[in-house]
Amino acid sequence: MKVIDHKTMGSSDLGWLQSIFHFSFAEYRNPEKVQFGALRVINDDLIHPHTGFEKHPHRDMEIISYVVEGELSHKDSMGNESVLKRGEVQYMSAGTGVYHSEHNRGDEMLRILQIWVFPDQRNHQPNYGEYRFPWEDRVNRWFPLVSSQTGQAPIRIHQDAAFHVISLEAGKEAYFAVGAGRQAYLIQMEGESVINGELVGGKNAVESQEEDFTIKARTTSHILVIELAMS
Repeated sequence: MKVIDHKTMGSSDLGWLQSIFHFSFAEYRNPEKVQFGALRVINDDLIHPHTGFEKHPHRDMEIISYVVEGELSHKDSMGNESVLKRGEVQYMSAGTGVYHSEHNRGDEMLRILQIWVFPDQRNHQPNYGEYRFPWEDRVNRWFPLVSSQTGQAPIRIHQDAAFHVISLEAGKEAYFAVGAGRQAYLIQMEGESVINGELVGGKNAVESQEEDFTIKARTTSHILVIELAMS
């Protein structure tokens, strides 16, 4: 298991947008941090009020956006337009190509995790979904957000990967099994916890290969785990 301090990750400050790059992205280039199996991008974005990403293209990528705080306004070339709030999730399979925009139309700061996963093949039919999961579904228990097409999660992507989220109250413990031939990438989105005996602070990450996680929350901890096949 390896703990990664967010201060050692890539970063960018465009004034209206502050980003932490878990993997190489934009001007951040690190040959040792290009991807983690099929996981290609995790950007921890702070988007200032009344700003955002104007219309831009994507293709051949499975894209999941998790709203940590604030409100995310989405619009795309498939005709979808909506606003998502804390704990809600947006999924887009870019496939043969889509355009979309993402904005913070509100008066408060917006924080989202933008996550890209390589698909199992190119040229899938583009697809979009949004999911407004009740917050209590993740309190002190793992809630499955994403699975493969043959899995059981509400969001099903074109890749052998699974996303699980938990909001673990201070003093509570949780266990996450990674399993043989699997690897996992954990993001401590909020709070502070002890994972396999090591302290993990807010916005930090943990990499595991075939090693399970035993987590004890020191403060209320909002955690996302992405589990996938080892590369």
